[in-house]
Amino acid sequence: MLKKRLLASLIVSNGIVVQSIGFKKYLPVGRPHIAVEYLNYWGIDEIVLLDINATLEKREPDYDCILECAKYCFVPLTVGGGIRTVNQIRNVLSAGADKVSINSVFLENPDFISEAAAIFGEQCIVVSIDVYGGSVYSYKDKKTLNQSPVIFARKAEQCGAGEIFLNSVDRDGSKMGYDLDLIHIVTESVNIPVVACGGAGHPAHFHKALLVENLSGVAAGNYFHFTEHSVIVTKAYLESQKVSTRLNTYADYRDNNIDVNGRRTRKSDEVLQSLRFKDYPQEVI
Repeated sequence: MLKKRLLASLIVSNGIVVQSIGFKKYLPVGRPHIAVEYLNYWGIDEIVLLDINATLEKREPDYDCILECAKYCFVPLTVGGGIRTVNQIRNVLSAGADKVSINSVFLENPDFISEAAAIFGEQCIVVSIDVYGGSVYSYKDKKTLNQSPVIFARKAEQCGAGEIFLNSVDRDGSKMGYDLDLIHIVTESVNIPVVACGGAGHPAHFHKALLVENLSGVAAGNYFHFTEHSVIVTKAYLESQKVSTRLNTYADYRDNNIDVNGRRTRKSDEVLQSLRFKDYPQEVI
């Protein structure tokens, strides 16, 4: 049985990782390569690096940023933003990415996915689908397209995409949990891996999403930045709920309880006292 994946979504604006709220409000977090380095230490399974300015500004992907992040990344790295040509995909992969995320150009020209998959392989091509109010949303044009995400998901699969990154704009930064109805209808309509993003605020939200049998993984951005020990605590919670994840660190927090804010509860004074080192006075002869 394949283990469920936890992905960190790093939203980059003007060279800085930002916290995104509803695709409208952005608050600074820090430098991309620092965020990548920490997430690797914390045990994340994959990282998605998305430059939200590149497409809007009609410029090339930031290859220097990708190259710098790749130095600190020892898990699969997906890069998106500003990718419109096969040559750009080649440059992004050469800079250190393992996969590319395609969004705007897929909405305009689905055949580009077929071309890219034929050259680089389906496993390399991720189609990102933004959804708002039940309809596909165009980030570039800032509007809904009055099209079902199921139609676009099936089209992405037909064109040769190896994975779908399903992003709920409604839930972005809300801490309300994932859009389970959306996840159900999309995962049931395709036979390729689907990763859901948008709304995580507690380990229980990851668990509820991963109860959807065909969901391959869950992604989050803000949650991993602002909760202590976020990755390991989330994986420990999932393990306690019988969800199989990659948890290979001695500090696994399996015996910790989680509070309403998704943080570890304090151990009792008795337990803390038992964990203290015993003091043995120096022997005098």
